[in-house]
Amino acid sequence: MLSLDPLGPEWDCPLGSKDLEEEEGPWGGGSGLPPRGCFPGSWRHDVGLDCKGAPEGADAQAWTVYYYSLLQSCLQQAGLPETQDRSQVPRTGCPGAEVTLCILGSPSTFLSVLLEAGVQSPGNMLLCLSPAWLTKVPAPGQPGEAALLVSKAVSFHPGGLTFLDDFVPPRRATYFLAGLGLGPGWGREAAELARDLTCPTGASAELARLLEDRLLTRRLLAQQGNVAVPATLAFTYKPPALLRGGDTSPGLRMVELNGKEGQETLVKEEVGAFLHSEALGDALQVAVKLSGWRWRGRQALRLYPRAEQDPVVDTVLALLEKLEEEESVLVEAVCPPARLPFPGSPPPGPELALRICAVVCRTQGDRPLLSKVVCSVGRGDRPLRHQSSLPRTLEAALAQCGLGEASQVAIVRQRVKAAAEAALAAVLTLEAGLSAEQRGGRQVRTDFLGVDFALTVAGRALTPVALALNGGLCLEACGALEGLWAAQRPGLAAEEAAAAPLVETMLRRSARCLMEGKQLLLLGAGGVSKKFVWEAARDYGLKLHLVESDPNHFASQLVQTFIHFDVTEHRRDEENARALAELVRARGLQLDGCFSYWDDCLVLTALLCQELGLPCSPPAAMRLAKQKSRTQLHLLCRRGPPWPAPSLYAVPCCPLESEADVDRAVRQVPLPGVMKLEFGAGAVGVRLVKDASQCHEHFSRIARDLQGEADHPGIGLGWGNAMLLMEFIEGTEHDVDLVLFGGRLLAAFVSDNGPTRLPGFTETAACMPTGLAPEQEAQLVQAAFRCCLGCGLLDGVFNVELKLTGAGPRLIEINPRMGGFYLRDWILELYGVDLLLAAAMVACGLRPALPAHPRARGHLVGVMCLVSQHLKALSSTASPETLQALHDQGLLRLNLLEEALVPGEYEEPYCSVACAGSSPAEARHRLLGLCQGLGIDGPHYPVAYFLSHFK
Repeated sequence: MLSLDPLGPEWDCPLGSKDLEEEEGPWGGGSGLPPRGCFPGSWRHDVGLDCKGAPEGADAQAWTVYYYSLLQSCLQQAGLPETQDRSQVPRTGCPGAEVTLCILGSPSTFLSVLLEAGVQSPGNMLLCLSPAWLTKVPAPGQPGEAALLVSKAVSFHPGGLTFLDDFVPPRRATYFLAGLGLGPGWGREAAELARDLTCPTGASAELARLLEDRLLTRRLLAQQGNVAVPATLAFTYKPPALLRGGDTSPGLRMVELNGKEGQETLVKEEVGAFLHSEALGDALQVAVKLSGWRWRGRQALRLYPRAEQDPVVDTVLALLEKLEEEESVLVEAVCPPARLPFPGSPPPGPELALRICAVVCRTQGDRPLLSKVVCSVGRGDRPLRHQSSLPRTLEAALAQCGLGEASQVAIVRQRVKAAAEAALAAVLTLEAGLSAEQRGGRQVRTDFLGVDFALTVAGRALTPVALALNGGLCLEACGALEGLWAAQRPGLAAEEAAAAPLVETMLRRSARCLMEGKQLLLLGAGGVSKKFVWEAARDYGLKLHLVESDPNHFASQLVQTFIHFDVTEHRRDEENARALAELVRARGLQLDGCFSYWDDCLVLTALLCQELGLPCSPPAAMRLAKQKSRTQLHLLCRRGPPWPAPSLYAVPCCPLESEADVDRAVRQVPLPGVMKLEFGAGAVGVRLVKDASQCHEHFSRIARDLQGEADHPGIGLGWGNAMLLMEFIEGTEHDVDLVLFGGRLLAAFVSDNGPTRLPGFTETAACMPTGLAPEQEAQLVQAAFRCCLGCGLLDGVFNVELKLTGAGPRLIEINPRMGGFYLRDWILELYGVDLLLAAAMVACGLRPALPAHPRARGHLVGVMCLVSQHLKALSSTASPETLQALHDQGLLRLNLLEEALVPGEYEEPYCSVACAGSSPAEARHRLLGLCQGLGIDGPHYPVAYFLSHFK
């Protein structure tokens, strides 16, 4: 399955048959030393490959030099610079506080991963060319497990820049991926390094042994994944436990032997029955091979005509003598190449065969995702091998074989995608049932899989048939194809990189590794819409300590420490921060960070962090962002360089604290305008006003109805009920959710909002990812980023609401916390990025482990349900129980925002319901049909109109 194909034992069976090497190892020799003179090149050879404190023998040194030269050759052929040796000046870094992705494997196999990670996480992807560059040390408090330390490595950076680095002190790996094998090089050492690590691990010898057993994997794919595999007859000697018992699969016949001798009669009967069985279909040949870990990568493959039974029997009997426990001899059908174009007659000349290589990665939620498909084309009368032909795209390969019609190519691609993703899903299901010992460690998971397919005809349909799982070989093939493209088109786009989803998974697992066990103080528990926090904290291994005003809040039972403290009176925030700091010290809490996602507690959190010396944006910046008029007026004054200045995005406004302020504001701010609470949230009390009389009327209504926290909890009335009047801006509304660290933008996610139901501004609909043109999306991201910087917000997760006008983006408001409602859930679902985890990392002073260019895995379109508009539906056809059942079935995505079905004049949305699709149109169509069926759509709440912005 994994990267390095060892030089397995040769077997000598001098039988008259067609002998073919099934796969080829990376070196083509069996001396135990690397070949010499393989890499003609002009790079420097006087580099410091020795690792201080870990001397290598002559053989090990030879392999280290070999892999270094191989890396330089790969870089040279990709048009990238030679590795720079800066090992004389060790990197100091922050061991244990930084992402460290480490690979111990062949540079040619993993080059695509190394280069992609150099872009996604610069300087944090490390390639070790020798096991001596790594050390395992016992992990305190985790018996039987060890941390992996990197003393020396080649680091990867954007633009393909690489550096040979020493690390003093060593960096602690947060993700480890090893090339494993039994042959020359360091397969055994790699296997030992990968076992029982505290950091996430993408491979182990234990899993590799399982996935290298073709009989086991074929039964797994056929039974669990419903993936087509070649008809196979297996003679197995003392099979592994996973192969014992269970149902047999059609076309897979396992004969369990109690000995290796005296089996002539049984073998002859079984082979005869198999060769005449309907399971072989149109196959004209069969192959005979050995299956098992010892035989991976290099063995002879015997091909025989299906009609010749005796040579097949003789070969099986000869191979039985070679068997050890848990190994098998396989007799399998050779899938006949599909005659293309299909249907019809083959073109003149030799018949061509396709070998399809698919790389599929494990993504957020343990879901498989097809990353890339690469093909080889060759003569149909002999099997195709890896590295025996040039890689090409599926479209080019099918066209070469005579199939160029776009719709048929799309069907083949979809079938390959379904089969490859089903294969990884079956493997993940198998792993879920294994113990940590069986997997090789608590943190071992299969994060990517390579699946080799033959394209044949089954039931009058072009069908991909899974031949083998070849993770490293398939990954290398994809990298080779990308290298051919990159030579012609420098700067290969992220969406074209096969390794992109794998690198995202590495970063996601690294973030978990860095945050496991971190102690965080959380201010404000929030309501039902924040219930996800407690489940996520448990999943990530976070230790939460909660400060909350409600002594009976359900979350009080879900945290390490509960501190009952009234945080609603914000005029006393500075005093409260000092009091809370004393409480924290008195309880002896050893905190790594402190944060809040609740509007009411943001300034208090910044003040408390200042008292405790914990990372956070400055309290002054939080105050500035929290008061809407101060935000706009401050940014209007920020006109200096660099250009474009934040003032370009600000909107004229005027604060309103008394009735007299209204007349002054009407003279200063063009009407129509928008009146809102200075410290409000959830669009409560926001209204379009067209003239002075409407301004006075709305001001009086808010002053009467919303005087304090008890009138509408959780929207910021603890700050008072001051208002502001700002100019009404025409345009489409958008949310931009940002992750900032040290004033640098790490990630941004843009969503589109539907038209609001004027004169109110309660949200009606949303779509993610944005449907805007890339230039407009970039304008919004830069506007949000520069507005945050302009207010002094340098570290955190922030939600910025903007409108895109004919003159560019204009700021509505900054929410100095992660986006509310459905936003965290949608971003996690579509991009695999958890804003909650990112916020927790920033709070601990850790740079969030985020992909540089996250790609959406689909589209979500949703609508809000309001009690005032949907009380009847929410009490019947669209009851919470019904919506939850549809959510559990995957038919919609539900985000519950309130608990009680209580209508009111100043309301927030009750829930969001959304549908997914491969395109916005598909998601929109599903959602509209669902809303019509559930009674959410109606004359007074026209869902089709609210979704019209997303066309």
